[in-house]
Order: sequence, then structure tokens, then C-alpha cells
Amino acid sequence: MQLVSVKIDKPDEVNFILGQSHFIKTVEDLHEAMVQAIPGIKFGIAFCESSGARLVRWSGTDEAMMELARRNAIALGAGHCFILFLGSGFFPVSVLNAIKMVPEVCGIFCATANPAEVILAETEQGRGILGVVDGGMPQGIEGEGDIAWRKDMLRKIGYKL
Repeated sequence: MQLVSVKIDKPDEVNFILGQSHFIKTVEDLHEAMVQAIPGIKFGIAFCESSGARLVRWSGTDEAMMELARRNAIALGAGHCFILFLGSGFFPVSVLNAIKMVPEVCGIFCATANPAEVILAETEQGRGILGVVDGGMPQGIEGEGDIAWRKDMLRKIGYKL
């Protein structure tokens, strides 16, 4: 077995969700969950099929996000993983529960806009995701000013009243 690290290739501001599922129907069901969660949402999804033709299956509503999804899925090459990129102004917190409720979804590895590296195990059979390095290490503990900034920022962007 070899350990492999694959950096997610994306623009800095783009959010993505990386997960694992178990069936070819994943792409269609995730597509439906996304458009039902937020009408007009811009996204692209790709799924690494791990049996049969073993193709990267894909869908979405935004060509740039679909291209990111296809390119990153083929780079990951891990069986039954999916990667979903969100267009500008859309955030994982708004769709994560809808994604988790899709019957094929086994789990979520990360949901972030941070630079990310996916740690994979590669064997003779194929690749599997072991985990994700999401962003950088903490630089300290927040103080009173940091707490005030956090609370204010969440209210400014509409996530808290």
C-alpha cells in the first residue's frame, strides 16, 4: 500500500463538498437534492464509479463547476467518492443536510473553501480516501476581540440574528 496526497485544484473562493456514496444513482439523486434545496443554485458534481465501466459520472448546473468536479474526481480516482463544487455565493451549510439525506451518501469527508489535500491509500485494487487536510493549523486561541468579530461577521452574512 502507498499513501498518496492529492491537492484539490480550485479557485480560492470556491466551496466544495467531498463525500462517499455507494451507487451509480448518486449523481442524479445529488443533483435533485441540490436543485430542491436551493432553486437556481450553481454547482457541478462528479462521482467515481468503482465497478462496471468505472467512469467519472457527472452533472450540474454550471459549466465551470462541472469542469472542476470532473477534473478533481479523475485526479482523486477513489472508488465511490463524489466531489461537489458550489458556484459563487453558495455555501455548504445551505445544502449539507440535503446531501446527507440522499440514501446513497455514506459520509462526508469535508465541506470547505480552504485549500485542501486528500490523503489516499493506493493498493493493487485501487484507491480509498483516508482523510482530508482542510486548511492550516490554528495560530492561537481567540480572544474577546476575535469573539466579537466572529459574532458580528455571522450576523453580517445572515447566518445569525
